[in-house]
Amino acid sequence: MKIWHNNRCSKSRCALEWLNENNFKPEVFDYLTSTLTKSDIQAVLKQLSIPANELLGSNEEEYKQHIKGKRLAEDEIIDLMLKFPKLIERPIVLGSKGAVVARPLEKLIEAINQNKL
Repeated sequence: MKIWHNNRCSKSRCALEWLNENNFKPEVFDYLTSTLTKSDIQAVLKQLSIPANELLGSNEEEYKQHIKGKRLAEDEIIDLMLKFPKLIERPIVLGSKGAVVARPLEKLIEAINQNKL
């Protein structure tokens, strides 16, 4: 199990804490400080089965500056995620069977209980 984590995000900290308390011990991937590639984001989108625009955090200032009100292609959105990784909704928990944006925490718990991760 792996978590795309942002330590500044309370939802991300909560998901990581819950996973650790429940003995999942995920690999922590700090996507804000690590090198992300286009294929990394594409793989996560494929595992989540969603388009790039559904993985955007619309409350971020970068969203308001670069995306809001525009019709962008998938590749353009991914390129903006690479340039501004804060745009990526978090936390994302990846397992061998699937992935989930664990916001709120109940989505993570439900995915685990339904054996989807």
